[in-house]
Amino acid sequence: MLRRRLVSLLRISPSATKSVDEGKNQSLGRKAVSTILICLTGGVALSAVDDLAIYHGCSSKAVDKASKHQAIIDAIGEPIVKGPWYNASLAVTHHRNSVSCSFPVSGPQGNGILRLKAVRNGGGSWLSFFQPREFDILIMDAVLNVPSSEETQQTIKISLSDSSSSACLACIRSPEQK
Repeated sequence: MLRRRLVSLLRISPSATKSVDEGKNQSLGRKAVSTILICLTGGVALSAVDDLAIYHGCSSKAVDKASKHQAIIDAIGEPIVKGPWYNASLAVTHHRNSVSCSFPVSGPQGNGILRLKAVRNGGGSWLSFFQPREFDILIMDAVLNVPSSEETQQTIKISLSDSSSSACLACIRSPEQK
């Protein structure tokens, strides 16, 4: 019995008769495909992390601004808490210079959604990808659900946009108005 096993182990299998060159070509092809897939997965993951960083920066700035607005404080109370990131929506332009975002907020008296549009000046190089981004909020409004009487909800829309924003004035000003 031992002799049979030794003979079966020493037999040359059909796959072992392939030439060494074919094995090297298959190995090189598999390595190339693996490398491409790893690079592609890393790029997608890096983009997702960058989008999450943009969302965190813009939403934190928006919650700070909303916490100082008296109409929102009167409607949903203090403290104003940002909802989970997975309930938010984020739209970023190709060069990541413009952001449109909406996310849930809540307070002791009610809840709602903050919506904003923000822009970033400069930073068109590859090095700007690794630098922190400061976005200026151009347009921001809140749609709040506030309990008004027994078992009824009242929806309130509050605009938080500054009419005197310097970023907006720079966009509107024509060359003749210098």
